[in-house]
Amino acid sequence: MNQPESPDNLTVPAATTGDSPYALFRNRDFSLYLIGRFIAVYGLQMLSAAVDWEIYARTHSALALGFVGLSQMVSIVLCTLPAGYIADNFNRKRVILLMNFLIALGASSLALISALNASVVCIYICLALLSAARTVLWPANASFLPHLVTREQLPQAVTFNSGTFQLATMLGFASGGTIVAHGGAPWIVYAIAALASLIYFVMTSLIRREHKVAARQPFSLESLGAGVRFIFENKIILGVITLDLFAVLLGGATSLFPIFAKDILQTPGGFGLLIAAMPIGAVVCALLMAHRPPLKKAGRSMLLSVGAFGVATIIFGVANQNCFGTAIPNSIWIWVAFLMMVTCGAVDNVSVVVRQSLVQLLAPDEKRGRVSAINSLFIGTSNELGGFESGFVAWLFGAAMGHSNATGAIMSVTLGGLGTILVVLAVAWIWPEIRRYGKLA
Repeated sequence: MNQPESPDNLTVPAATTGDSPYALFRNRDFSLYLIGRFIAVYGLQMLSAAVDWEIYARTHSALALGFVGLSQMVSIVLCTLPAGYIADNFNRKRVILLMNFLIALGASSLALISALNASVVCIYICLALLSAARTVLWPANASFLPHLVTREQLPQAVTFNSGTFQLATMLGFASGGTIVAHGGAPWIVYAIAALASLIYFVMTSLIRREHKVAARQPFSLESLGAGVRFIFENKIILGVITLDLFAVLLGGATSLFPIFAKDILQTPGGFGLLIAAMPIGAVVCALLMAHRPPLKKAGRSMLLSVGAFGVATIIFGVANQNCFGTAIPNSIWIWVAFLMMVTCGAVDNVSVVVRQSLVQLLAPDEKRGRVSAINSLFIGTSNELGGFESGFVAWLFGAAMGHSNATGAIMSVTLGGLGTILVVLAVAWIWPEIRRYGKLA
């Protein structure tokens, strides 16, 4: 099939044998989508970095950092099924436009809350509302992409989409972290995030492709649950999503970066370096993958990459003077930690490309939004609940037991990396279909 699964009569350039990996950017609509999404993600990642820093600066509590993730997870859980229904039964482009406008309003509200030094509770409420808009946006964004490219181009489009996301994450986290770590007001960062979402709004409005719903399905429990049923009937999709859920839930260390930068590595200026490390690895990996043919043993590659993620996370957790004494200065340890997070970003990108490609390739278009919504639920839940889990475990092994925040954070990250490795072994045993899955195409 050379044309995307879209009912309108606009044409998309067909894949050309021997084309440069960058030939995909001749597609005007895909380029607008990718550039606009880059700008929006850049702003939101700036916001995320500033929120973590502001919360820790105002509370000095690892548990308060954990509540950042928990406040967003509640919205993700409540809004995911309706978000999938909306993506399948309404014009996906218009959904993207509306949600970006609402995100801009939410970021502006957060800027006002921060400027007025309002209660931290107000920040949590605003984050929950922002998370609701992002939850509706995610499946619409993901399921709109296959309408912009051919089926043969989709794995490469997913690779560029993932790489662009990671590049925006790298620059956004680094920019936001650098601004607040050097005395900049967080409300300025939130205002920039609002502007970025408005820019994505404008660029999306310029895309010519439209998603036209063939037949709108009634809003019912059966319709809402169609994506869930499809995933549980497809062992490959269920397995790869489950792997990603528990790996990120256990192995994520990003929410504890303020503690590692300030209290463990004693290099506050290294906060921006740490939060940029994983995106740097992901971007490098995406560029390498873009110049290579699709993975021939995608399932095995995904399992190995997530296992490597766990190993690198463990090394990150113990690479400091608290574990090895003062023989090696923190000026060296910060770079060891940075390299481990670069490694995590690179191998995580392999997992992301495999999972997202499989979801889009194996799901029929009339269910793609709902399947993408469940995929987003797994991603969002693992990221946000993982942030809470990391903060809670750090508090449990730290302040709750009479130890320092540094000790708690080291225990949280190290145990999480070990748990990730155990999850890989369990998934490989429960779903052998993943080990045997071959080429992405």
